[in-house]
Amino acid sequence: MDQRHQSHHRPQHPNSNHHDNHQSTFKRDMDDSGRGHFQHKRFRPGQNHHPAGPSTPPSSPPTQSLSIQRQLYERDFPLYKQPVEVGHFSLDSERRFFNDSRQLRYYVEPEKSCPNFDLRDGYRGRFVKRDDRVKEKLDHILRWILANRSKLQSKDTAASSSPCALGVDIVTWRGHLTKLLTTPYETREGWLLAVTRMGGTLYISEVETEAARRDRENRTERHEEMMYWGYKFEQYTCADDAQSLPDPGGVVNTNEAFCTVVQTRLAEHRLLFSGEVDCRDKDPKAPSPPANYIEMKTSLEISTPKQRSNFHRFKLLKWWAQSFLPGVPRIVAGFRDHDGVVVSVETYHISKISQLIKNETNCWKPTVCMNFCCEFLSFVKSVVTEDNPRMVHLFSWDPHRDVTYSIHRDSQYSFLPDWYIREMTSSTSRETHHHPPQT
Repeated sequence: MDQRHQSHHRPQHPNSNHHDNHQSTFKRDMDDSGRGHFQHKRFRPGQNHHPAGPSTPPSSPPTQSLSIQRQLYERDFPLYKQPVEVGHFSLDSERRFFNDSRQLRYYVEPEKSCPNFDLRDGYRGRFVKRDDRVKEKLDHILRWILANRSKLQSKDTAASSSPCALGVDIVTWRGHLTKLLTTPYETREGWLLAVTRMGGTLYISEVETEAARRDRENRTERHEEMMYWGYKFEQYTCADDAQSLPDPGGVVNTNEAFCTVVQTRLAEHRLLFSGEVDCRDKDPKAPSPPANYIEMKTSLEISTPKQRSNFHRFKLLKWWAQSFLPGVPRIVAGFRDHDGVVVSVETYHISKISQLIKNETNCWKPTVCMNFCCEFLSFVKSVVTEDNPRMVHLFSWDPHRDVTYSIHRDSQYSFLPDWYIREMTSSTSRETHHHPPQT
């Protein structure tokens, strides 16, 4: 599963009417589906940012927008280093942060190929739902950084004059990068990403669009229940330790989470990001993280060639992007009927998904996804050059449009908390560990 850690702000999205008639996609199911305080950088003819060629001078001023035309990104797959887990953390039933693996669960393969799991069970009486009106921004990742700065120290950071240096270019959630990977093929949902630069590192945090807020506030009861189904499938297939069995009679509490923290590099961009992990392989001989992690999904059973084609073209894109980024090698999918009963379970290996889709016409291409993400990060680097935690560049995108941005100082969009800025800029913060607030 993957959380949408979004800012609590509600900006007027420049193109929000594109989303009025679309219900936001969600968790793991729903198959049918002079700068002053504010300076808006708008698309202007002739100012589109296209992927830079070798002749582009390094001192070129930042462009005003970034094109998402797919053909611009159909080139060699960019370098993406094998992600390395540098840490992990847990969030308990009250959403409190712990710098450990207490919430990690273990996958137990269903005994039958048709398990008949009832995903509706417990929705009325054994379900504690996280308050998704509370937007956590990057706070949990920032708590992990403060508790584990020694793991991020390197020759680069030791030589840096900035006490805030982390030795990485980007800090964000895996879910935000997933949205970037799928952008060239997204036709319904736009996004807003707030970016702040501090200590040479760019922090990227999502802001909820007006359209997403409306969808969240107007979900039907059926929609809410189907969101539960993905968590319930995990309860049927995951145990608290390697020797235990799942407990489908327990409470489903969506506050609880185990998150991996990985470092990797996409071309020249050094990334540090975190993402929720559903469970791990219980075999003690399994490879080390993240190669022993498993992503759990649910989807409507496939009955027709058209449904299979849509599954390949749309759902597998998001599944692939979400797991490829942190190096999670496989997905276990529970296929259900319309009544929420799991009728089959299948395993998808991330390395083989590109073969599954190769016969689909006009299908998505992993190279386009990764090259666009890489180009977006280069675009952000060229634009966000001032080291200032009180300045936010808000990058905005809607389907069939270019990516544009606006600039905000000391605004509602500032998202790095004071406790983090204070600890990161303290001259003694490297030697003295302070505990940031839990909430």
